[in-house]
Amino acid sequence: QVQLGETGGGLVQAGGSLRLSCAASGRTFSISAMGWFRQAPGKEREFVAAIRWTGGSTYYADSVKGRFTISRDNAENTVYLQMNSLKPEDTAVYYCAAGLLGVRYYPTGYSYWGQGTQVTVSS
Repeated sequence: QVQLGETGGGLVQAGGSLRLSCAASGRTFSISAMGWFRQAPGKEREFVAAIRWTGGSTYYADSVKGRFTISRDNAENTVYLQMNSLKPEDTAVYYCAAGLLGVRYYPTGYSYWGQGTQVTVSS
């Protein structure tokens, strides 16, 4: 089992920045990739970004490319999502996820999930 815990959400004005953190514990040696997803009210959970646990290759949704940066600290078993130039449409609950089979762009590709952290961007 892998346990995940997100921190760093909050309220920010449009154009501002936030950094989300996701700490992993448990059987972290089994992790192949970590991802961030988000879910706005009434919408499906959508892919935001992902990173390979070994090697560090990164992947982004078109909607956040150039504004968000995913990174990891393997020694601390922590993944970060730096979010810059935030827009009101970025408002959602953000979830981190751990996958055992590599990077996937859909939620069912990940085996473990955090509890989520709210990000609200005001206009």
